[in-house]
Amino acid sequence: MPKLKTKSGVKKRFKMTATGKIKHGVAGKRHRLISHNGKYIRQNRGTSVLSEADVARVVAWAPYGLR
Repeated sequence: MPKLKTKSGVKKRFKMTATGKIKHGVAGKRHRLISHNGKYIRQNRGTSVLSEADVARVVAWAPYGLR
């Protein structure tokens, strides 16, 4: 069997936590922030854990895990 390739976008955008969950950067923080209020900007700082509904899709894109 040939080796499966990992999607290159997944390597850049997702990391694995020590407990096996997948964390990601929050969307909507690049430009046009003047139209968002302060609460929105504060709550979307840093990274967050990916929802369970999306985990299966990301794991399929990274067949050998995220290192």
